[in-house]
Amino acid sequence: MKVSLFAALALALVAGCGEHLAAPKASDAGSHEAHAELDRMDTRVPVPLLPMMAEHQKQNMREHLLAVQEIAYAAAHDDYAAIEKSAARIGYSDDMARMCSHMGMGAPGFTDVALAFHRTADTIGDAARRKDKSAVLTALGDTIQRCTGCHAAFKQRIVDETEWTRITSSVPPSAPPGRGR
Repeated sequence: MKVSLFAALALALVAGCGEHLAAPKASDAGSHEAHAELDRMDTRVPVPLLPMMAEHQKQNMREHLLAVQEIAYAAAHDDYAAIEKSAARIGYSDDMARMCSHMGMGAPGFTDVALAFHRTADTIGDAARRKDKSAVLTALGDTIQRCTGCHAAFKQRIVDETEWTRITSSVPPSAPPGRGR
């Protein structure tokens, strides 16, 4: 029963998060002011992104949520191969590290938090390979905690090309962090 409850909670998380991913549409000056006021109240650290980058990041977040949903469902059915396959989609890779580093160029701390999420997701696959359901659920819980922690700390801030160049030109170039496990 614990697995079913956990799966239900994970699915509720997936459903609830989707509602907050839609970009606001400012159709008039009043609406624009309301959005600006809301943004001022939101004290999370802004992650400056070009519109295309922001959309790409949102698509990735949706894919992460889908993988979490699949893992919860597979755990409820003791399908360790499916758990491992879905966990691999959100686990660490060099490509993911490059993308996280690029997305986080203008927000100190973002890249480290993002990569910690992906490394934590690796522990789900590790537990699935051992066919350890308790460890899978613990690792999934830790991974979801990384998700919610990141979303509690950071928010997207859409910028234009000029602002992006200004922000990122002051950031020293660096290679993406290695796996370091």
